Amino acid sequence: MKHAVIMAGGSGTRFWPQSRETFPKQFLTLSGERSLIQSTFDRCQPDIAAKQFWVVTNAVQADATRQQLPEIPASHIIEEPCGRNTAPCIGLAAIQLLASDPDAVMVVMPADHIISPSEKFRQAIEQATRLIETDPGRLVLFGVRPTYPATGFGYIEQGSPLSTDEPGTQVASFREKPDAATAQEYVESGRFFWNCGIFVWRAETILDCLKQFEPDIHAQLQLLVPTVGTDEWSVALAEQFPQMKSISIDHGVLERADNICLLEAPYTWDDVGSWHALERLHPQDEHGNTVVNLHCGVDTSGCIIRGEKEHLIATLGVRDLIIVHTQDATFVASKHDENAIRQLIQKLRESGYEQYL
Repeated sequence: MKHAVIMAGGSGTRFWPQSRETFPKQFLTLSGERSLIQSTFDRCQPDIAAKQFWVVTNAVQADATRQQLPEIPASHIIEEPCGRNTAPCIGLAAIQLLASDPDAVMVVMPADHIISPSEKFRQAIEQATRLIETDPGRLVLFGVRPTYPATGFGYIEQGSPLSTDEPGTQVASFREKPDAATAQEYVESGRFFWNCGIFVWRAETILDCLKQFEPDIHAQLQLLVPTVGTDEWSVALAEQFPQMKSISIDHGVLERADNICLLEAPYTWDDVGSWHALERLHPQDEHGNTVVNLHCGVDTSGCIIRGEKEHLIATLGVRDLIIVHTQDATFVASKHDENAIRQLIQKLRESGYEQYL
C-alpha cells in the first residue's frame, strides 16, 4: 500500500519575517488559497487516503501541522526531538509504517515545494510504484529537467535505460551544487536533472539500505521499534533520536546504493527557496513589480512587495527591492543581495530580538 511521508521540519529563514521558527515556510500561502503543506497533501488526493499520510516535523511545529492538516490522524504527526536531517527522518517514518503495513511503499516528499499539475504528479508516482512492483529492491528518484543553470540545486546524472519496456534510467552519478560554469555544462549536456527530493521506495528497502550504509542509525531505529504505538515511544525517541548521526538520505544512502532508478518528472517544480519565487508565481505589473496584497507606488520598478491584506504599502522612487510587511516586523532588502538575510537573522539574534524570529 502507498503511504505519503511529508518531511516538514524546516525553518524557512529566507522567508522572514512571514516565516518564523514556530510558523515556517510550509505554513505560508504563496500561491492559491492553500498553504504549501496543505497543497502537498492535496496533490496526492485521491490516490492516497488521509489515513495513509505521515508528517515528520519537530515538536515546536507539531500543533500548527495538526491545525493545517486536520484530516491526517494526530498519531501520524511524528515529532522529532531535534533536527537530524533526512536520513533519520525517513527512518523514523519507515519504522512507523512497517508496524502496521509490512508491504508499505513510501512516497517521500518535502512539505514546501510547488508542483503542478497535480494529475501529472500522481501519474508519476504511479509509474514509480510500478517500477517497484517489478523489482521491490529499487529506489526511485525524480529528476527535473533544468530550465536554467541553477547553482543552488544538486544534480542527478542520467545513466543507461532500465530496459526496453520500462520508463526511466539508472543513475550514473550525483553531483553537488555546482558553480555557474559547471551548471551551464550540465544543462547543455542534456544528461543532468535537478534533484527535487521526491522519492518512492518500500519502507523495508530503505531500512535495509540504512542497515548497510549507516548501521548506527539503523541500530538506534531498531531500539525504537518495540515502542511504536505505545506510551513508551516519546521517552524512547527523546533518548535515541538525538544520538543519531545527522546526515541526509542522499549522502547516507543514495550516493552509495545500487539499484537506483531515475524518472524524469513530468510535472513543473519550484522549491520556492526565497522571496524571488513570488516573481515566478504571480504576474508582474507594467513596471516589473510583483505585488501581493495592497500597494501604491510612484516611480517604483522591479520590486517584490508582499503585505497584509488590509495594510497598504506605499513606495516612492525605489527599484529592485524586496519589501515584506507583517503585523510586527517589516523587511526591506536589495533584491540582488537577498541571501544576506541569513546575516540579518544572526544580527537579530545577537541584538536580543529573538521574539521576532
